[in-house]
Amino acid sequence: MDWLASASLNNVFNDSSSGVFGEQDPSAIFDALLQQQNGMETLANQFLQTGIDQYLNKDYTEAAKSFEAAVSLAPNSAYNVDSAKYLVQSYLKLEEKDKAIDTYKAAIQRNPDRDDLRTSLGQLYYSEGRYEEATEQYRGAVQVNPSATNRYSFGEALLKVENYSEAEYQFREVKRLEPQSHVGDYGMGKMYAQTEDFDKAIEYFENALDLEPTFYDALAEIGYTYADMGEIDKAREVEAKLEEADKDLSLTLKYYIDEKEPPKIAFAFSTSSFPYNSSKGYPVSAIDSYLENAGAEMSVTMKFLFTKEMDPASIEDRFNWKISRASSDNIAKTYNFGDTIPSTEISIDSYPDYVIYDKDSLTATVGFTIRQNEAADGTIDPSHIVFKFDGEDIYGVSMDQEGDEYSGFSRSA
Repeated sequence: MDWLASASLNNVFNDSSSGVFGEQDPSAIFDALLQQQNGMETLANQFLQTGIDQYLNKDYTEAAKSFEAAVSLAPNSAYNVDSAKYLVQSYLKLEEKDKAIDTYKAAIQRNPDRDDLRTSLGQLYYSEGRYEEATEQYRGAVQVNPSATNRYSFGEALLKVENYSEAEYQFREVKRLEPQSHVGDYGMGKMYAQTEDFDKAIEYFENALDLEPTFYDALAEIGYTYADMGEIDKAREVEAKLEEADKDLSLTLKYYIDEKEPPKIAFAFSTSSFPYNSSKGYPVSAIDSYLENAGAEMSVTMKFLFTKEMDPASIEDRFNWKISRASSDNIAKTYNFGDTIPSTEISIDSYPDYVIYDKDSLTATVGFTIRQNEAADGTIDPSHIVFKFDGEDIYGVSMDQEGDEYSGFSRSA
């Protein structure tokens, strides 16, 4: 409290204790009370100005004290709401969010007709993830002032608590109140996207863009929706459009698509003597001289490159992998090219012996065993051995069914 505020406070109370109420008529008493009230408001305004200076100087602790005094001294003054708002901002700077919330609540009780206080408290609750409480504040703001802005904010909060029917009503009211604005269509699009009615969502986002072609958030939402639909190529097209218009939104969309895009096996190669490119009738003994011996066993490996980072636990679970002979309607893609499999043909275990994942190179090394037959004349069709992975990436997204297996002949599924 500065010297001017202290002096003003002393003057107010000195005047009120002088005995004037006992000596004057009712009109004089009224004038004295009015003078006292005016003095309090003057003092409160002085605290407000002092608090603003302290806030601008980033002395938030002292600013909070000044704003507290301003609020307390003249709770019904014209400046009280401003003092309360500054006090909230000071508390937020001091990371005292509970006090900020209590300040808004008290201000709303003193000013129940101020929808801006309710929306501000709603925003604070929303930022804290307290969506039920945010919804109630926005509901109160709409009851006080059913403006398009308040209805839109209310609708956004309703989406967070999954009250879709009421959210739809609020967004339709926004469209009715401001038919030339894009925000109502944007809200409708978000509502339909969240309820997975993707075609309608895209329709409303496109309507928003028709009304406001530079509203690139709607374009980004179209990209998010395509990604949610699994239409990755279309989502990438939107990303490319955004790259020219808004690089930040484009980058955010890129990360979202990267997360949603199902992983694939991009390529594979052998890190051992396993001849994965060789055709049918390949002698097992040609793989390694050790396998010239009847009943001999040898561990070999294949390395698989993935298109994105995979979940290590999923990829190293050998039972998520399967090794089999290729089968297809296309004879060329069928084991032994569809010919009768000779008695010399050896088999490989359905599951690998082990899998090791390297997240830096996005590769998995799959180890499995080759066994020579007892006659030492075993054969194999290495290029038609299929390695299939049925697991997830780090985001929990399952493999793309068009890229979840690899063979030396087909190169992919």
